[in-house]
Amino acid sequence: MTSVREIKGIGEKTQKLLLKLHIESVEDLVHHYPRCYTTYPDPVLVSEVRTGVRCSICCQVASPPVLRAVRRLKLITCLAADQSGQIFLRWFNMPYLKNTLKQGERFIFTGTPVFKDGRIMLEQPEINSPEKYEKLTETFQPVYPLTAGLSNKTLQKAIAAAFDLYYAREFLPEQIRDYYDLWDENRALKEVHFPSGTDNLMEAKKRIIFDEFFRFFSALELVKERENQALNHYVIEMDESISSFLDSLPYELTGAQKRTLKDIRNDLSGTMAMNRLVQGDVGSGKTVVAMAAMLAAVKAGYQAALMAPTEVLARQHYETFTAMLGKEGVRVGLLTGSGKASEKKEIRKKLETGELDLIVGTHALIQENVTYKNLALVVTDEQHRFGVKQRDALFNKGREPHVLIMSATPIPRTLGIILYRDLDVSIMDEMPASRLPIKNCVVKQSARMTAWNFIKKEVEAGHQAFVICPMIEENETMDVENVTQYTGMLARNLPPEISVESLNGRMSADQKNDIMDRFAAGEIKVLVSTTVVEVGIDVPNATVMLIENAERFGLAQLHQLRGRVGRGKAQSYCIFISGSDQEEALERLSVVGRSNDGFYIAGEDLKLRGPGEFFGTKQSGTMNFALGDIYSNADILKAASEAVDHLRGTGFNFLEVGQYSLDESLNFARNL
Repeated sequence: MTSVREIKGIGEKTQKLLLKLHIESVEDLVHHYPRCYTTYPDPVLVSEVRTGVRCSICCQVASPPVLRAVRRLKLITCLAADQSGQIFLRWFNMPYLKNTLKQGERFIFTGTPVFKDGRIMLEQPEINSPEKYEKLTETFQPVYPLTAGLSNKTLQKAIAAAFDLYYAREFLPEQIRDYYDLWDENRALKEVHFPSGTDNLMEAKKRIIFDEFFRFFSALELVKERENQALNHYVIEMDESISSFLDSLPYELTGAQKRTLKDIRNDLSGTMAMNRLVQGDVGSGKTVVAMAAMLAAVKAGYQAALMAPTEVLARQHYETFTAMLGKEGVRVGLLTGSGKASEKKEIRKKLETGELDLIVGTHALIQENVTYKNLALVVTDEQHRFGVKQRDALFNKGREPHVLIMSATPIPRTLGIILYRDLDVSIMDEMPASRLPIKNCVVKQSARMTAWNFIKKEVEAGHQAFVICPMIEENETMDVENVTQYTGMLARNLPPEISVESLNGRMSADQKNDIMDRFAAGEIKVLVSTTVVEVGIDVPNATVMLIENAERFGLAQLHQLRGRVGRGKAQSYCIFISGSDQEEALERLSVVGRSNDGFYIAGEDLKLRGPGEFFGTKQSGTMNFALGDIYSNADILKAASEAVDHLRGTGFNFLEVGQYSLDESLNFARNL
C-alpha cells in the first residue's frame, strides 16, 4: 500500500496526526469518509437564534477579541452584534483569530448555538466573508472525523490529492451492480468526498454502504464455513449440580432465562460445538445464564474463560463469580493488563497447570504467553466491542471450545436474523420481576435546574447519579473542555458535600479505573462523562441517569446509556434533556421516554430513520460501519445479504472482496 507520505504536502507531523485516525496509507485516506455534510442556510438575525439549531448570522465584531489560557487550551472570545442584538462567540486553540477578527468588521458566523454559563453562545463557529459565503450556499461541504491539531480543510486537501495515487479494484460482479443499480466504486468514492449534488451523493453513498454490508456478509460466510466444521470435543452435561445452583439463587429465573439455558444445555451436549449469541436487554440476566454454563464446564472437569471489554467490567464479573461460584468449589482468577507482573505470572502458571477452573479478564487472556490446560468454554461479554482476531485468539487457546457470546445491543428481530446469520441466537426479552421499571422524563433545557435539584434530592437520600455530558463532535480537546466546564458548573449548583467528578478520554487507564472504582464504592456521588469513555459499570446504588443533548444520540444508544441505572432495589430515573426545542426532536425522544423495552425501541428507531439522515451523523450506536447504519439503511443491508446468498455456490471468492486478507475479512465481520 502507498504511504500517505507520498502525497504532496503531507509531512511527518501530519502523518503522525493521521495515524491517530488509523490512517496510514492512501487507501485508508480515501476511505476516511465525511461524518456529515454542511450546507449553508440563509443568515438569520441574532434574535432568531435557537439552541441546537445550526444557523448563520451576519454580524459585526462588537468587542475586541480576548485571548486567554485555560489549562492547556487557548480561548478566543468576543461579542458579535446585528440590529437585533448581541451574541457571545468562543473558539478553542485558534489564537490567530485575535488578529483576524477586528472590531467593526462584518463576517458571517456559522455554527450550532449552545446554552452555557447562563447564556446562548456560538462555540467554534466557522467564519466567512459575505462574498465567500454566497458561493458556499451552492455547495455541500464534507465534515470529517478529526483529531486535535488536524483541520477539516487540511484533511479535505489531502484526500483530493490522494485520488491522484489511488484507483479502486472493482470486486462486485457486473450482474450484481446492474441488478441493484450500483455505481462504479471509483466514481462513488470521489463523489462522496466532493459532492456535485444531492442525487449524485445519494447514489455514491448507496454504493459505499452496499460495499460495507457486502463485505460484512462475505466475511460471515468465511466465519460460518470455518466454525460450522467444529465438532463437539467437550460434551458437557448440565446435571443436578447446575439445577441445585440455580435453585439456590435468591430469585426465580425468568421464562427467557430458562429457554436460553435449555438452548445452551442442548448445545453443550450435542454433536457440534456451541456457537451461540445470547441477546438481551441490560439487566435481563445474561450473566447468570453464562455463569451456569461455565459452572457446568468446570463440573465436567474443564476450564472456562470470560473476556470483558474493560478492566472495570472484568473486575466486577470476577467479584460476582467469586462470590457465587466460590462456594461451589470453583477456583476463579482475574487477569487484566494493569495487574502486577508477579501476580499475572502466577495466574498464567495456574491456568497452565489447571489450578484455576475459571478465568475472567480483558484482552490479557489472549496474550501469547497465556496457556490453558483444557479450555472448553469461551464467553465474550458485549461481543460487538471485540474484533474477530481477539475473539479467535481466545477461541484458539483451546481445541475448538464452545463459544457463548453475550450482547445487550437491542436490534430489531427482522435485522437480527440477517446480521447474526453465522450464529445460533437466543433472545432474552424478559426482565426479572424484582426490577422496578425506570421512570423516564423528556424535558427541554429550561428544566435543567429542576433536574439538578432532583439529583441533589436523590443523592441526599443516599443514592448516586450519572450525567452524560453534551457531545462536542469537532475534536477530543473540546470534549474534555466541555466535560470539565459542565462538571464545575454542576458542582457549584450542588451542596459542597456532594462529590462531583468527571471522566474523559484524555485520562490514563489507571485514572479512569480509579474514578470508576471510587464511583462504584460510593465515594463519588455524581459522575459526569462523555460517551467516549466506557461507563459500563454495575452500580446498583445509582438511581439517576441524566443525558444532556439527548437528541444527538440514536434511540438504541440512549436505551443502553439508561441501562446504567435501575440495577438496584430503589426506584431509578432517566432524564433526557433535549438541546433542541424542535417538536420533531422531542417527539423522537418520547419513544425512549415512554418505553423501557430495548427491542421495541430498536424497532421504533428503525421506523423513524429515513433518507433525512442520509447526510448526517450515524447514531445507531450498535454497529461499527463507517457509513452504513443498520436502521436507516436497512433496505441496503437486506440487498447486500441477498447478493451474498445469490453468489454462494457460484464460485465467487468471498476472500477477495475488496483487497482483504482472511484475517482482515474476519475482523471486519466481528469488529462490530
